[in-house]
Amino acid sequence: MTLNTLIPFLLAVLAMELTPGPNMAYLALVAARSGRRAGAVAVAGVTLGLGAYLLASVAGLAEAAQRWPWAYQALRWAGVAYLFWLAFDAWREAPPKAQADGVQPFGRIFVRGLVANLLNPKAALLYVTLLPAFIAPDGDPVTQALILGSIHIGVSLVIHGSIVLFAGSARELMARQGPWTGRIMALALASVAIWLVFATA
Repeated sequence: MTLNTLIPFLLAVLAMELTPGPNMAYLALVAARSGRRAGAVAVAGVTLGLGAYLLASVAGLAEAAQRWPWAYQALRWAGVAYLFWLAFDAWREAPPKAQADGVQPFGRIFVRGLVANLLNPKAALLYVTLLPAFIAPDGDPVTQALILGSIHIGVSLVIHGSIVLFAGSARELMARQGPWTGRIMALALASVAIWLVFATA
């Protein structure tokens, strides 16, 4: 594997990760409403989901997707439905000020981050179509997939961590605004869900 492969892959991964999607929306919501520690827990859940996709890719995810194309569509619509559910939950949930002194449900936040990523069609597309395209036929496919997947996970950690830091810094401001900020975040999640319907068709 050479720089002629790694650099284009890195640029492609950066472009995908900087495009708004389910992970970005969920992490911003959690950090803005519950703080940076909760956001870090959500990042851990999302990262575990990426690791699961990487292992599935090594095990033959691309071949399975070609054999059962309906599975991708099922995943896509499940992801859209999950985003709408998160939006509904954010709309009806108490504002950040009311949650400030409470114990944060880190377990629930972690699981939601994991599920949000597993149902993220952007992640599925990356490991089904993009990653295999950069694997050289004359090299060990498993080793190459692990290297490329690790690069993607590293890039996503930097970007997701930055989102959490930025959104977490806005928590106090959002708390002063009452429930409206939560509803704005809910509308943002719903907008991402609608965008996902067309962007991953």
